[in-house]
Amino acid sequence: MSRAMNEADADGQREAMQLLEEAGAVLRGHFQYASGRHGDTYIEKFRLLEKPRVTEALCRRIADHFGPLTPEVVVGPTTGGILLAHETAKHLGEEINAYFAERADQGGRYIGRGFAIEAGQRVLVVDDVLTTGGSVQDTLDAVLAAGGRPIGVGLVVDRTNGATAFGGLEQFACLSIDVASYDPAECALCADGVELTIT
Repeated sequence: MSRAMNEADADGQREAMQLLEEAGAVLRGHFQYASGRHGDTYIEKFRLLEKPRVTEALCRRIADHFGPLTPEVVVGPTTGGILLAHETAKHLGEEINAYFAERADQGGRYIGRGFAIEAGQRVLVVDDVLTTGGSVQDTLDAVLAAGGRPIGVGLVVDRTNGATAFGGLEQFACLSIDVASYDPAECALCADGVELTIT
């Protein structure tokens, strides 16, 4: 049984990579990430989000994974998480609401716009590309502040390959990859004179 599950997961990972590549979301070259570090692979989430068919297929996988945990609300951080929350909620059932957590002026995120999470309501948090986990953690904090009970984190891409966890919550990524990054002073692409793209 374990082997079958592993094979199914591997098939799902391959399918997710294929969908992302078809959407033009997997870029190869020489990139400077938001952290300032350099690497040769960049996931451009907006190439994914502009393709409804691809977004739908990946959000269906997230919904299928978390369906047994019976989430009652799906919340994503602005901006990409808005679309993902909506699409994931659609696949979970017509009674499931989709909200978003927006940035607060003083830092962090909050649930606004009149969205109401009932005390103890089961909330699934979704996001597009996990890099440092900051947006997801801020969204989880916003859900807790609104009275909700986070039950899991669903991701399209986990760039930390499972290295980032959120307090023992169930976590699922359509695609988990380990994207190596380097200090600019140690970057072989810089040494080779490969043109740099700042993301």
